[in-house]
Amino acid sequence: MGQALIILIPKTTYTVKPRDTLQTIAQQFGVTVMQLLQNNPSLIDAPYLNPGQVIVIDFQDEKRRQIRLNAYAYPHINRNVLKRALPYLTYLTVFSYGFTLDGELIGMDDQPLVDLAYEYQTGPVLAFSTITEDGNFSGARAKALFESPALQDKVIANLLETMERKGYIGLDVDFEYIQPEDGPAYTAFLQKITARMHEQGYFVNAALAPKTSANQAGLLYEAHDYGAIGAVTDTVLLMTYEWGYTYGPPMAVAPLNRVRQVVDYAVSEIPPEKIFMGIPNYGYDWILPFERGVTRATTIGNEYAVDIAARRGAQIQFDQTAQSPYFEYFSDGRKHVVWFEDVRSIQAKFDLLDEYGLRGAAYWTIMRPFAQNWAFISAAYDVRKVL
Repeated sequence: MGQALIILIPKTTYTVKPRDTLQTIAQQFGVTVMQLLQNNPSLIDAPYLNPGQVIVIDFQDEKRRQIRLNAYAYPHINRNVLKRALPYLTYLTVFSYGFTLDGELIGMDDQPLVDLAYEYQTGPVLAFSTITEDGNFSGARAKALFESPALQDKVIANLLETMERKGYIGLDVDFEYIQPEDGPAYTAFLQKITARMHEQGYFVNAALAPKTSANQAGLLYEAHDYGAIGAVTDTVLLMTYEWGYTYGPPMAVAPLNRVRQVVDYAVSEIPPEKIFMGIPNYGYDWILPFERGVTRATTIGNEYAVDIAARRGAQIQFDQTAQSPYFEYFSDGRKHVVWFEDVRSIQAKFDLLDEYGLRGAAYWTIMRPFAQNWAFISAAYDVRKVL
């Protein structure tokens, strides 16, 4: 009960004939093969067309506008989940390369994702961060990089060599938990690496913690100077998620009222056309009562959240302020609360994105399926492809 549905009404359909291919159908209707895949997700991994099969050419609602969509994925993503997302993406950012104090890159098995991105005309982007061998962000490693021009030169050279060899088209820089006093040095490094990337034809995107003012306190925020970073990089990502998080009290992961505050501040410092707004593709399941330092929420997918509600007979509610769905249920005598995303919350986020005229959205992450989201994107937007 309470589950949200998206209903798309086809405007034009076509019945497949013998010897038809996606290419011939696309040519007949003046659309692209990618548009056919977006409107008919069952075709994405289908080996062939069947005569008599009905294909949707377009939907009744007019497209809002052209948009750029980015999404993050780890190399171990399920390939079927990835294929179901790639037709709707402008960029796929593979997370993440780190670096050693010797200037070598901490790599990953990313070539399969790069190759698959090209198959779906999606531009692969290399994510570069201060994540160490143990998988944690390191402010100390960032400081060492900022203090050594020689280390910077070697890291940048290794990044450029890797990007050319593997086929990346851009760089995503995600430095988190930088010491506040290192903020100017971080901006200077971004200016340097952006200039070097531009020389070789690459663009640079920088991830920004979700600030609502220039003087926002906290290790996550202080070194991220919105105006300065926005001026030296090509684009930025607002990490507008994780209000509800693993160790925090139950609440929406990306409550719209909080997201709006971040966007309000961001557009006062950075041109809207340079901004990607972050969107979470996950939810959390908390056991109640919440006890700080004791309770640990479980990360779940949005589709799995609906499955839990159905199996437990839970009534899905919708918080009008947060513009997010949630529900409560009992398991083994313990009360749970789940906050997640559905098509209503996704539409609300894109309404906000369009209101401010932002460049696009970026999903953290696409490791879990979310068919409702892609159906909404297919009907509402013309996704810009760069390949």
